[in-house]
Amino acid sequence: MQKEVGLTKDVGYQFGLRKTFPVSVEQAWDFLFSDKGLKIWLGALDSELELNMQYKTTEGIEGLVRVIKPYSHVRMNWKKKNWKNMSTVQVRTIENNGKTTISFHQEKLLNAAQREEMKAYWNRKMNELSEKLTANSQE
Repeated sequence: MQKEVGLTKDVGYQFGLRKTFPVSVEQAWDFLFSDKGLKIWLGALDSELELNMQYKTTEGIEGLVRVIKPYSHVRMNWKKKNWKNMSTVQVRTIENNGKTTISFHQEKLLNAAQREEMKAYWNRKMNELSEKLTANSQE
């Protein structure tokens, strides 16, 4: 029997996306966690993300920040408006020969349909980040 794409043994469905940018880890991280960057990939927040802090965006995404390791990664519970389940999202910045790979990984998705929804979401968000981050690096 063939395994379904994105189905894990222990954490339901997952999706991951990576892209490398011609910027330093510091530039990538600082942009991702600026108001402008957060608004792109997470949504508009009333306050800064802090460890063990509950958050809710104006778009209705909510969760709890579990890990923040500056210039490396953040891990958070992540629930979209109208979802019954809570997923986990990890965002990483990885040094790559003077460039930086930005990685989004989401797990604990309910099913293949929710995985496809998030695949489209993260691809859209990565494209938006790419436009802004590339423009910022050329300023």
